[in-house]
Amino acid sequence: MRAHDNTRLWVVVAAAAASISLALGIRQTFGLFLLPLTAEAGLSPVWLGAAVALHNLVWGLAQPVAGAIGDKGGAGKVMATGGVLMAIGLALPALWPHPLTVMLGIGVGTGLGVACAGTGAALAAVGRAASPEKRGEMIGLASAGGSLGQAALVPLAQGLIGGVGALATLGLFAAVILLVVPIGRSVEWRGPTSTGQPAGAGLAGLPALARQALADRDYALLTLGFFACGFQLAFLTMHLPSHLTLCGLPAGLGAAALLTVGLFNIPGSWLCGKASNYVRPELALGAIYMVRTVAIGVFAAVPPTETGTLVFAAVMGFVWLGTIPLTSAAIAQRFGVRDLGALYGVCFLSHQVGGFLGAGAGAVLLETAGNYDSFWPVMIGVGLVASLANWMMRPPVRAVA
Repeated sequence: MRAHDNTRLWVVVAAAAASISLALGIRQTFGLFLLPLTAEAGLSPVWLGAAVALHNLVWGLAQPVAGAIGDKGGAGKVMATGGVLMAIGLALPALWPHPLTVMLGIGVGTGLGVACAGTGAALAAVGRAASPEKRGEMIGLASAGGSLGQAALVPLAQGLIGGVGALATLGLFAAVILLVVPIGRSVEWRGPTSTGQPAGAGLAGLPALARQALADRDYALLTLGFFACGFQLAFLTMHLPSHLTLCGLPAGLGAAALLTVGLFNIPGSWLCGKASNYVRPELALGAIYMVRTVAIGVFAAVPPTETGTLVFAAVMGFVWLGTIPLTSAAIAQRFGVRDLGALYGVCFLSHQVGGFLGAGAGAVLLETAGNYDSFWPVMIGVGLVASLANWMMRPPVRAVA
């Protein structure tokens, strides 16, 4: 690789990591605003809870669209647009705290913003900038860098909420996320046409592209596995702290477990992406889902302790978002990188539907049964299906550059 191309690659990787850090890091803090917004602005927790649920669905629905636009018109423009949309979404309830602005701002605005500034367009840009032999590792490195924001912004938000209040913190985050605008411009340092790569199918070609991809047996299996990924992780993110409290463990253990997940996710994402240089991504994905499933099975089978919970969080954290670079690498090997953002987005929509069902089903079960005991077998079954689905995938007919 020439020095100029190598410099460009590292600029794109750094920009993608920074955009992902800010976008996903801020959205990871939404749960911290639940009670403070009630006390400070009189907003019922129901509204923020509904807005976050809407946020996840909007994110999933918008991801294929954002990816398709980025493939054709440039990922940097999409990322910059996402920064503006997130800023508007955060500023609305900060300036005018009202149920309507919470739903429009957090639910719709930040959902669209994360779809643009989060993993989809950013990692597709990395995939196009990297050579085939480095693609998985570079996508994993960008994912790992993106995990830094998720680990850093949660304690920062907690401190700001306690110091200046929830509304002011939303306003500050609205200003911070605008940094994605210049970050996105750096991705366009050399655009798609100057790299010699043809532009993607774009928004007009997205429906036909999605139908063609989903008709492919192996892509459909990959998408099924990603559904299970969202189902498991959303349930744990939302309900693990409550489960630990119901088991009589200290209230702060849930937050410590989620922080542990974030910290171990940093090296895990990079190593999972690097693994695609040596083994087929589908085989590595099947192994990840099996590791998760075994860890969940052991955790559910033994009485939880503080030490056991943190070990469980470390294991889960190591493979938490390792599915993202491996899924991207699997798509790139089969379809190339021209439409990587759109095809990853279609797959990610399945992930978000799974997340919505996993988090929602856990909430219903807690309301009706008062505990999560009967849900752990479902988590194990879903994980086994995901492992088998990925292991059933056939090798690509030819490697696509």
